[in-house]
Amino acid sequence: MGRLFHIPGIFFLFAAFVLLFLVSISLPYLTALDFARVHFDGGKVTSGNDSNALTELRFGTWADCWYESSGDRVCSSAGNAYSVTVHSSNSSDSITIGSAWTRGLAIHPVAAGVTLIAFLLSLSSHITLRLFASLAAFLAGTIAFIAFLVDIALYAYVKSEVGKLDDVDAHTDTAPGFWMTFVSFILLFLAGGTVCFGRRRDRMAGATNYPMASSKFSRSWRDRFTRS
Repeated sequence: MGRLFHIPGIFFLFAAFVLLFLVSISLPYLTALDFARVHFDGGKVTSGNDSNALTELRFGTWADCWYESSGDRVCSSAGNAYSVTVHSSNSSDSITIGSAWTRGLAIHPVAAGVTLIAFLLSLSSHITLRLFASLAAFLAGTIAFIAFLVDIALYAYVKSEVGKLDDVDAHTDTAPGFWMTFVSFILLFLAGGTVCFGRRRDRMAGATNYPMASSKFSRSWRDRFTRS
């Protein structure tokens, strides 16, 4: 009976691992899996030392990528805690998304690693290992939730800073990596609950029931105080 809950838990863990693994690769390798995107609709905007006008700016786990008006894509060198500077050509305004706001994105691979451990433990039929799998799933869910909070903070800060550029028509949106992290931490908490509940059902099913002694051999309370 416990397998009815254990098997969905394994599926949840596997799905969460795939999502977090892809998000952990992210930019500059998987350019579609970013966390925040800035679309520049008007005004000439440049990034860093690149003098070409930008149409879009994306923030990933290890780097940022921008799309030039010519259609070319350019990504910064891969590394943790990168920074992005955007200049407005119509004025002297510029903004910088510092490394303090991108450093925390490295927690996504940590969540993916703990999720993998939970998934491998969940494959065992041993009750103790499945308990550890449930605990690891809850731990991974907590880490993924923290990663999602980091994503929210980055998105909110980017949106706020971009709005400070004068004469620039821009809007900031959440990206696929943002929502993949959201789904992953929900799956991890579901997995932790289902694996734990399935383990409990199996443990109860395997418990030995000791029947009470037959009443014909029991003595009344009076007999206990009466000599035979």
